[in-house]
Amino acid sequence: MRFLANENVPLDAVSALREMGHDVLWVRVDAPGSTDEDILSRAVTEERVLITFDKDFGHLALRSHLPRQTGIILFRIPESSSSNIAKIVAASIESRSDWTGHFTVVDKFRIRMRPLR
Repeated sequence: MRFLANENVPLDAVSALREMGHDVLWVRVDAPGSTDEDILSRAVTEERVLITFDKDFGHLALRSHLPRQTGIILFRIPESSSSNIAKIVAASIESRSDWTGHFTVVDKFRIRMRPLR
């Protein structure tokens, strides 16, 4: 699957997803300092699912009328080590295959998905 990892996604999580065979670009390397709007626009243009820990993307998703060829996964998990976060991100991503076309919130207890308009 094609993902765009926001700057706040730890390197361990990016590496874990790549090791699992996913195509992951990382904003921290490719375009550091980009605005949220630019990051979301890039995800749409490149048809990638955005992975982020920034809840501002929830507001953007609701306002932006995103096409179904993209998606957003917002992780809302407690502070933890980078390696533990990587395990949670990898396990969550592998638990489903229908990330495209949804705004998704992943927390400690569940995965909530809302279709994009």
